[in-house]
Amino acid sequence: MAETSLPKRRTADGPPRASGSRILRLFHRSESARGYLMMAPTLTIMTFGIVLPFVILIVISLWTRQGFGFDTTLTLANYARSWSEPIYGTLMLRSFWMSGVATVVTVLLCYPMAYFVAFHVHRNKMMWIILMTLPFWTSYLLRVFAWKVILGYEGVINSGLMSAGLIEAPLSFLLYSPTAVIITLAHAWAAFAILPLYVSLEKIDRSLLEAATDLGDGPMARFFRVTLPLSMPGVIAASFLIFIPTTGDYITPALLGGPDGAMIGNLIQLQFGAVNNWPMGATLSIVLMLWIAALALVFLVVTRKVQGRIT
Repeated sequence: MAETSLPKRRTADGPPRASGSRILRLFHRSESARGYLMMAPTLTIMTFGIVLPFVILIVISLWTRQGFGFDTTLTLANYARSWSEPIYGTLMLRSFWMSGVATVVTVLLCYPMAYFVAFHVHRNKMMWIILMTLPFWTSYLLRVFAWKVILGYEGVINSGLMSAGLIEAPLSFLLYSPTAVIITLAHAWAAFAILPLYVSLEKIDRSLLEAATDLGDGPMARFFRVTLPLSMPGVIAASFLIFIPTTGDYITPALLGGPDGAMIGNLIQLQFGAVNNWPMGATLSIVLMLWIAALALVFLVVTRKVQGRIT
C-alpha cells in the first residue's frame, strides 16, 4: 500500500506559516538582507539623530512668533523675510567669504605638511601625524581664547612688534576683525585638512612619478601633472570638511570677530537665544544649509572639470 503524505497543518487564518529555520535560511542566502541588518543601527541613529530633528526644524521654520509664544499656522513668511531684509543676505555672504578664505588658507598651509609626511618620511609616519594633530587635542574654546591673547592689543604679536620698534601703536586689525576670525578658523580646523590630504597623497603610486621623471619632467612639472591631480580627492574632502562647519560657526566670531566679523551663525544663535524667535532661527538654518549644499555642488562640479583638464 502506497504511503500517503499527510497534508501540511494550516492555521485558522490561511496558508501554513513558514518555519523559523526556513526564514533563517532565506536570510543567510540574501546578501541584501544581511546588508540592511548591518546598516540597521546606523540608519536608526541617523533617523533619530539627523532626519527627525531636520524635519522638526522644517516644521518650526513654518511657524511665526506671536508675543511670547508661537503661532503654529504653517506659512512661508519667515522665508520671504529672510530674502527681503538685507541684514540676512549681508551676513550670509560675509559668512561664505570668511569661510572660503579660511578654507583656502588651511588647505594651502596643510598641503606641504601632508606632502612632507607622505613622501619624505619613511619611518614612524604615525608618530608624525600624532605630532601634527597634538595641538588639536585641547578644547576648541581654549584655542580660541589662546588666539585672543595672541592677537590682543597687548598680546604676543603687538608686544613683540612694539618691543622691536617696528610699530608705534598696536595693530588694530588683528583682533575683533574678520582677520582674527579667519586666522583662528584656519588653525582650529587644520587637523581636519591634514588627514584627508595625507591619505590622498599616500595612495599615489610612486611608479607614476618615476615614469614622469623618465619622460623628462622636473620636480615642478611632475607635481602639477601627476601629484596634484591625483591628490585632488583629498583636497576636495579637506575643503568640504572645513567650509561646511566653519560657515555656521558662531563661537569664534562672537569672541574674536567684533561687529565687522559677525557671521550668520551668530544671528541664528541670537534668534534661538535672546530674541526667542525660534521660527526665524530655524528658517535661517534651513536657508544656510540649502546655500551650502548648492555651493558644495558647484564646487564639486568645477573641481572635477578642472581635474579632468589637468589629467
